[in-house]
Amino acid sequence: MAKLYFKYGAMGSSKSAQALITKFNYEERGMKVWMLKPSTDTRGDATTVNSRIGLKADADLLAPGDSVAEGFQKRADEGKKTDVIIVDECQFLDPAQIDELRDIVDDCDIPVLCFGLRTDFRTRLFPGSARLFEVADSITEIKTICDCGKKATVNARISNGHIVTEGEQVLIGGNDAYLAMCYACWKKRIRKEADQPVKISR
Repeated sequence: MAKLYFKYGAMGSSKSAQALITKFNYEERGMKVWMLKPSTDTRGDATTVNSRIGLKADADLLAPGDSVAEGFQKRADEGKKTDVIIVDECQFLDPAQIDELRDIVDDCDIPVLCFGLRTDFRTRLFPGSARLFEVADSITEIKTICDCGKKATVNARISNGHIVTEGEQVLIGGNDAYLAMCYACWKKRIRKEADQPVKISR
């Protein structure tokens, strides 16, 4: 029986690389993969999933409000088989799009694997990630480490060398804008830079 999988991790935990390796493994067995990514992710070539280690693959884009179900039906109408769906940067999907992926799993017996972040730079859940925690059959953490050696759980936003704790939830960027840190180091650095107790914008 097919399942909805959510594989999450902090930035730099090789989520995209694992998504691409998973795609390769399915295709090596002759299975057809529908690769998706949200249009919100504008890094590099907008129509490809790219990893830091150089792996990449073409992907169909999902804009906010797009219907996953309609895209799935269009593929079927065009004679394109779908054995598995893989979604990169799934945190940017609408909760309604997550629900459509859930329906595809249940109604069509097709596995869906979603890779993405759990929380934003303020340690708040993204809407897509929150919905996946609610409805996914399998939830797995992809681990990476802070500079101190502990497990990194925070996607710290960096601006002019300082940690940012206010602003819009979505700001697309890579190593130039974000740093994966453990919670303790994140708080310690905020205190050091501000010389005051941590106050996170809610």
